[in-house]
Amino acid sequence: MEQIAEKTLRVYGLQFGLLCLSSFLFFASFNMIIPELPNYLSSLGGEAYKGLIIALFTLTAGLSRPFSGKLADKVGRIPVMVAGGVVCLACGFLYPLTGSVAAFLLLRFVHGFSTGFTPTGIAAYVADITPVNRRGEATGMLGLAGSLGMAAGPAIGGAIANFYSLDVMFYASSAMAFLAVAVVGRMPETLPAPQQFKLRLLKIGRNEVLEPRVLSPSVVMFFTIFSFGIILTVVPDFSEHLGIQNKGLFFTSFTLSSLAVRFLAGKISDKYGRVTILKVSAAVLVLALVWLGLATSMFDLLTAAAIFGIASGMNSPTVFAWTIDLSHEAHRGRAMATMYIAMEAGIGIGALTSGWIYNNQASNFPAVFFSGAAAAGLAFFYLMLFAKEAKA
Repeated sequence: MEQIAEKTLRVYGLQFGLLCLSSFLFFASFNMIIPELPNYLSSLGGEAYKGLIIALFTLTAGLSRPFSGKLADKVGRIPVMVAGGVVCLACGFLYPLTGSVAAFLLLRFVHGFSTGFTPTGIAAYVADITPVNRRGEATGMLGLAGSLGMAAGPAIGGAIANFYSLDVMFYASSAMAFLAVAVVGRMPETLPAPQQFKLRLLKIGRNEVLEPRVLSPSVVMFFTIFSFGIILTVVPDFSEHLGIQNKGLFFTSFTLSSLAVRFLAGKISDKYGRVTILKVSAAVLVLALVWLGLATSMFDLLTAAAIFGIASGMNSPTVFAWTIDLSHEAHRGRAMATMYIAMEAGIGIGALTSGWIYNNQASNFPAVFFSGAAAAGLAFFYLMLFAKEAKA
């Protein structure tokens, strides 16, 4: 009891603050370029491959999760965070050098390793320093930091691209990644007795890929995050279709509304249970995507974005906390990696599906968004029929 009380007091200490700052910088780094990438790819002659912008990124993120999860449990949380930040830093400098569609798509593939590593380390680290009775609250606060980065990133990136150039925007992305690495580089390691890195640690056994204890939150994550792959792929074009010049406005609106509910949703899930909150968030997500499919004006778009943000703000910290609840302490990195694999699969398949349905035809926008509503509906029914709270 004394250990838990001491841990509770230090949840929002220096370690947690630095973790939030690094998370903000990291998410801002790779999100700031996303709204401009569809047009950038089109300028290279790759208009038909817009769905791969997100899909390739999430593919490598998902493929790298078993490795990042194992390394987080063996080598430490900090090295895993740093490795992802370094990849992000390098890719920002390489985008201006891509002169062909193939080179661009290859770089997107490589860039995905960054989110395959850093968020896994961050999630395991915050689980280490957070007591059971405040997990939802703490993941909500950490989510606030990441969401602020996601909101600020597109807005900053769009402004830099408009006032300076795309190349400067890419270099600014690298600068953000550098700062994210600098913040966590000197933080204390929370993994007891970390090992020295050895190449044999990269050998992944069949039982080291997924953590079966966290199947339920992973299923819910897959079906709810499916729509985010749609948003990342299609909303920049949809905004342009509606006559909105700044393609980052949707992302800013949705993230700001997400911020308004994240902390509160996390605290409520600590009190009333993860499954209860997730049922509500899935229903709100269905509403947001139906509204988006019927949108005909900027007001409709931003209203749908705000509703989407409310759903995301409720869903994300609750799924993270539920995953931690169900995970074994010795396999926490693997558990978080499993949940992230589901997340990357949902985003990637959502991106590919939306690119295929959209097919650069404005008349297909409603069908794209309604497909996301259907996936969120599946999450709701799964929660109603199969999901159970973690045992205390």
